[in-house]
Amino acid sequence: MYPTVNEHDEVYVVQSYPGYVQPVALPSYGTPHGQPYAPPYINTSIRGPIRTQRWSTGLCRCLEDPGNCLVTCFCPCVTFGLIAEIVDKGTTTCTCDGAIYGTMLALTGLSCLYSCSYRSKLRAQYDLPEAPCMDCLVHFCCETCALCQEYRELKNRGFDLSIGWDANMERQRQGVTVPPVIPQSMTR
Repeated sequence: MYPTVNEHDEVYVVQSYPGYVQPVALPSYGTPHGQPYAPPYINTSIRGPIRTQRWSTGLCRCLEDPGNCLVTCFCPCVTFGLIAEIVDKGTTTCTCDGAIYGTMLALTGLSCLYSCSYRSKLRAQYDLPEAPCMDCLVHFCCETCALCQEYRELKNRGFDLSIGWDANMERQRQGVTVPPVIPQSMTR
């Protein structure tokens, strides 16, 4: 009924999530007349790349840093400004981003539209998954929890958000140590 699949048939790999069978072998029906190749049968661009990194803490782990949790609950523009300065690598200031966020929050109540773009930038910088759902949905439904999670993520990656981008870079330059050179006793 179906032709057999042999070792010379093309194998297409579908990018997927864990638990999904990846290799897909397609039977060879021969190339159509007049075409030097068979068209691709599977579009692998439907799913994005699989993210190998994880968030260092969960979305609802706000009590791991109660000080930041309180600041974020009562004045989220401060936490957002701190996050935005680090994510933007110092091109904008904490005060500027916090003011924009606060203004959007006061005038429209939709500051989540601005902050979700920074979550996307943070995820792209550190190859983090879009979890537990889309960035805009996370910020729309759980704005303060999302900001706290992003703050903890940067903190767990070695940033002191209270001192800003420039001071963090200066701290890293001063803290760089060169490992000692150990002579190799055996050579080939």
